[in-house]
Amino acid sequence: MDEIVNRVASSNLITIDLEDWYVEGVRTVFDISDWLFQGLLLREKEFRAHVSQHNWSQYQNHFIVLTCSTDAIIPGWAYLLITSALVPFAQKTIVGTLDQLETLLYEAKISTLSIEEFSNKPVIIKGCSNKPVPENAYLCLLQKLQPVAKSIMYGEACSSVLLFKKKK
Repeated sequence: MDEIVNRVASSNLITIDLEDWYVEGVRTVFDISDWLFQGLLLREKEFRAHVSQHNWSQYQNHFIVLTCSTDAIIPGWAYLLITSALVPFAQKTIVGTLDQLETLLYEAKISTLSIEEFSNKPVIIKGCSNKPVPENAYLCLLQKLQPVAKSIMYGEACSSVLLFKKKK
């Protein structure tokens, strides 16, 4: 009887699971619309009072997404003022969405990735994850690896989709 050989395990295929690079920490969406007059108008004096009286220490080590859920026009300094109050406490603060925050966190990790180990090697980017991995993180990783990798696939080793193969 012939021995069953796991060709995937014995290949030089490198599997990357972006979920492994997930930055742990509490994500908090902070909606400033409650601090606006009728949810639409920023009155500087009242806004500054909200900022100075708010307990910012509750966001210790949080990742903060600043947003406004109404159609109000928010002056740029308003988000800066809040961010200034958060600097001693929050790990990172952005204006946008949770997806944008995750993208920035993954891009920071990917930017530090040493690509030498992927030189002329087949790479598979694992596609399924239980943690929030934004689509842009996959794009960023592909762009970082494509100049050096022999090939890049997406999915699982048993059922992957070829994305790139270096021409000979």
